[in-house]
Amino acid sequence: MSSPGTVTGKLRAAFSHCVQQVRSYDYHHYLCLLELQPETRKAAFALRAFNVETSRAMDVASDPRIGLMRLVWWQEVIDKVYSNKLVEHPTVTALSSVVSRNKVTKAWLKRSVEARINDARREVADMPEDMEELEKYAEDTASTILYATLQLAGITSTAADHAASHIGKASGLLLLLRSLPYHANHNRHSIYIPRKVASKHGLLVEKSGQVEVRLDSREALCEAVFEMASVANAHLEKARGLAGTVPAEARRVLLPAVPAQVILDTLKEVQFDVFDPRLGWGVLGVPPLVYQVRLKWNAWRGNF
Repeated sequence: MSSPGTVTGKLRAAFSHCVQQVRSYDYHHYLCLLELQPETRKAAFALRAFNVETSRAMDVASDPRIGLMRLVWWQEVIDKVYSNKLVEHPTVTALSSVVSRNKVTKAWLKRSVEARINDARREVADMPEDMEELEKYAEDTASTILYATLQLAGITSTAADHAASHIGKASGLLLLLRSLPYHANHNRHSIYIPRKVASKHGLLVEKSGQVEVRLDSREALCEAVFEMASVANAHLEKARGLAGTVPAEARRVLLPAVPAQVILDTLKEVQFDVFDPRLGWGVLGVPPLVYQVRLKWNAWRGNF
């Protein structure tokens, strides 16, 4: 049997691991979480670290099958966490502690992993059919983390949930656009441009009997990116339209709207060319100090 000191030390190390994971691989959200109240911040880092683990599973795997196995493992882990079963993994240790102390709906975490599993299982030519399908993927993987964070903060508000839905969709869509060059260069099975959008802008080409998205027509690609970014912008506007009805204590949880807006502003600056190197500068295309000041200003004003 472990002594109380050993258990406490192990838990402290687990939460420290989560903070470092988010700082290393999701820096813009790391800075958002620093604006939360201390009692919420610690648990929120465990949720974000879980999201980092699942979002990177396919990218860090040497073989797609290994990445898929890792995602299935995380799916099983969620069941074990909610059954109080021990799993030797720092992020799982922290997540188990959060779930045992806070009301966090299991369905949000399951939905997030299942969306990534379904995405990983898609065939090469099986791109999203339309924007609605891509929006659902964004909500399943991004909005769910915001829903869970609102819950662990003890916030019950329909308006906050609706705002979280829109912010998650906007954030998910914009991050997919920003990562498009990465997926293209690493020969990922999926280019996240819906078939209908790609067809509309002349980006579909038949290759080896399969229909694929061509990225060599920069002008057409920029037009497609603009159309998708416009959908994300509409979600941000809808979220902010709810600001007057969102409780004050929920607004810092919804600060991820700020990095989403930063990506959108940077895309506008580069005329929606996702291959423009400026998108990779600093934090989401802006100097780190500018990003931090913008985030602090919104947090202080109670905006998102």
